[in-house]
Amino acid sequence: MTDRMKWDDLRVFLAVSRAGLLMAAGRALGMDAATVGRRITALEAARGERLFDRSPRGYALPEAGRRLTAPAQAMEAAAASLTNPDTKPGALTGTLRIGAPEGVATYILSRALMELAVAHPGLNLELAALPRVFSLSHREADLAVTVSPPTGGRLKVQHVADYRLHLYATPEIAARIRTPDGLKRERVMGYVSDMIFDKELDYLPLLNLDLTPQLTSTSIAVQQRWVEAGAGVCVLHDFAAREAQGIVQVLPEEIAFTRSFYLVQHEDDAGLPRISRTADALLDALRRALA
Repeated sequence: MTDRMKWDDLRVFLAVSRAGLLMAAGRALGMDAATVGRRITALEAARGERLFDRSPRGYALPEAGRRLTAPAQAMEAAAASLTNPDTKPGALTGTLRIGAPEGVATYILSRALMELAVAHPGLNLELAALPRVFSLSHREADLAVTVSPPTGGRLKVQHVADYRLHLYATPEIAARIRTPDGLKRERVMGYVSDMIFDKELDYLPLLNLDLTPQLTSTSIAVQQRWVEAGAGVCVLHDFAAREAQGIVQVLPEEIAFTRSFYLVQHEDDAGLPRISRTADALLDALRRALA
């Protein structure tokens, strides 16, 4: 097997490990799902080990697959630098996926990644802004921003910074609310309760007011749009609400929350400049935005 064929096989391996589904990997590669499946089976046969666990949910990496990820990513970066003659020395190349909750992804990471893309034209960045926990051990992302530090796995976890949240509403609604009990006479909004992926985001029960939100969404951006439209009262991130139009804090002295962001990467990736330097850049961007 030639070196080029080896890289082609690893390119398919990386696409499946990132997408988790043959069809999605095929779309990224310009192949049909059946061809992607055959290439993975052939690669496993050539290596004499199972690189993916198959299930109805898709393809996940067992230990053998995780061991192959770092060298495959290193080859990907080398291939990218070879195919892009304009790449400057020290520039980052390859593909990197960042998983993060929607709020921080929308209001902070989107800008930081745009700046990275301009500085490193050979770096392909994927921002998965989803209300879920990303498993770096199963290679669902290369870096993740979380609101709770993970406790298992071979992970490097860095505390980024604390951030604040308050209740927000239009000035007209806020003026009617003089005490926390006044919230019982207003429409309250928040997350869909059984789809809250982290207990740190379940704010309303902490108010001890037995509030039942009438409008709920898994999207904090949707919640903020409701607040701006005058639909009611909602807990929002201060870093996001300061960009909103026509809303104010409600009872800021009585009701406030402090949470933290953590930046997580796999210990096996510590030696990959593409990941370690991107992590440093995101850490700096997050801390500046939350200062």
